[in-house]
Amino acid sequence: MKIPFLDLAAHHKPFAAAFRRKFDELLRNSEFVLGRELEAFEKEFAAYLGVRHAVGVSNGTDALRLAFEAVDLRPGEEVIVPAYTFAATAFGVTFAGGVPRFVDVREDTYNLDPAKIEAAITPRTRAILPVHLAGQPADLDPILEIARRRNLRVIEDAAQAHGATYQGRRAGAIGDLGCFSFYPTKNLSALGDGGVVTTNSDAFAGRLRMLRNLGQKKRYVHEFPGHNNRLDNLQAAFLRIKLRKLDANNRRRARAAALYAKELAGTEAVLPRALPECGPVWHLYSILHPRRDAVREALQAAGIACGVYYDRPLPSQECYRSLGHRPGDFPVAERLSARTLSLPIFPEITPAQVRAVAKIVRESGLP
Repeated sequence: MKIPFLDLAAHHKPFAAAFRRKFDELLRNSEFVLGRELEAFEKEFAAYLGVRHAVGVSNGTDALRLAFEAVDLRPGEEVIVPAYTFAATAFGVTFAGGVPRFVDVREDTYNLDPAKIEAAITPRTRAILPVHLAGQPADLDPILEIARRRNLRVIEDAAQAHGATYQGRRAGAIGDLGCFSFYPTKNLSALGDGGVVTTNSDAFAGRLRMLRNLGQKKRYVHEFPGHNNRLDNLQAAFLRIKLRKLDANNRRRARAAALYAKELAGTEAVLPRALPECGPVWHLYSILHPRRDAVREALQAAGIACGVYYDRPLPSQECYRSLGHRPGDFPVAERLSARTLSLPIFPEITPAQVRAVAKIVRESGLP
């Protein structure tokens, strides 16, 4: 059977009528920028996470950049960044004028390894940027302890972790700021681009609202050169509709992940591990396999979509060549890049589809 990596058409079908009604309403009232739907979504998303503020912005990359500008990251100052993550994580630092200080990750969760952070801290380090990769929360307690002792900010990249929990608290609500993307493939997704920055700080929230809106509190009164990085009112309206189903859809992902774990038990595939204190939301279901490419080819030949996230660690990318990293500097990230394979997972995936994927993985992985 043909199985997509993500079925957006099926995902949006139950929302279609509500989307159309909301679109017609906005067409009538013509509130397209900084309107009531955005204000309502910000309040609802903040309440969902358990934080004081959510500030809607244009996309997840801008969320990261604006977060670092809000904490006044200065040119040349460093931020601890995991070596294994999407490029936008580091770009948020770079665009704000900072320098990523890459640190290796854990092989079991693919997330920043707290045991390796302190050795990377220099007098220029200002912040730590843990990523909740694939919907698996990073181990935040030791990271927060290091940040407290070293007087560093913690900014969470929760772009893949809408609804995930750590010690009973929502990812993106634990550090100084949290950054989310609403790209169409995310667990909570817009019908286009979008993002949000969350915080419990009134001061940070106030600065973020000005940063996203050309440095204004009042119209035509520009206190500093800001950006044009607002979340569209229409996308906020769609996100309000979808937010009500986020937990239910995350539970459906969790059931698919549990079935994958059952079907792939005892194979050569190393399965993703959730820490006991974490509640993952399975944005991706990524396995490690010594014959990754052979398994990928077999899945594709059977009409089953799969993905590789990410086939080169960030420090080895051309855009960060100037930092001078060499092969072997980040051995765990390098192993993950060579062996990771992400299997189809989405709320609408059926048990039969999961079993069909697992069957191909089992059979094609044999030596």
